[in-house]
Amino acid sequence: MSGCENSPSCRIISLVKTRHIAAVVLLAAALVFSRDKAFNPPPAGAATSYPAHETHDEEKVTIAIDPFTSADKAAVFRVKYKDYGFLPVRLIITNDANQPLMLDSMKVELVTGDRVKLQPSTRDDIFRRLSRPEKAASSSKVPLPIPLPHDKDPVGKVARDEVPLAMFSNVPVTPHSTNAGFLFFDVAGLEDAETGAHLYVSGIKAGTQELFYFDIPMPAKSPEANPAPTK
Repeated sequence: MSGCENSPSCRIISLVKTRHIAAVVLLAAALVFSRDKAFNPPPAGAATSYPAHETHDEEKVTIAIDPFTSADKAAVFRVKYKDYGFLPVRLIITNDANQPLMLDSMKVELVTGDRVKLQPSTRDDIFRRLSRPEKAASSSKVPLPIPLPHDKDPVGKVARDEVPLAMFSNVPVTPHSTNAGFLFFDVAGLEDAETGAHLYVSGIKAGTQELFYFDIPMPAKSPEANPAPTK
């Protein structure tokens, strides 16, 4: 055996094995790293566990909203949506009934305290804003410190990966389960889109029966959610 260890063929085999092990270790490390960097929001609880919710007792459906505007909540995102003029709101739908909820025709509208009506931004809306951040800065009364993109893909891989994973998906809510995801509202140029706002959700169906609309008041925002501009 000692003779084999000193032979060129054994040394080559040993080198190949060493490189194979190193490659496996590097691949595993890369997978762990990418998993850590992937969008991974905290698990959503039942909609009734959130302060801002409305329950339809007869239909056994609850919808809640949870704005992610404070610094600690917004830290879940790698893209700073607030800097681009977006208000991220988590939508949570809990179905405690025995039949699935169909969301194909669901409509969501945010009505601000000043009666401005906003629909959730689409993925393309968000990508357009990310690629042209000066649009948010020009419509805001407070100058936003947004670096202008200079590369071939101004949206960037981080946003292209994160936005589809974060957005609420209109898949059916199965019985006794909860669906959650984020809605992004374009509030650029609005002084205060949260105070006094209401989120209206309609068009949800249980079988062929459409549920009555939901009206959820926006919860009180944290003091640092919209800091006063410095003079």
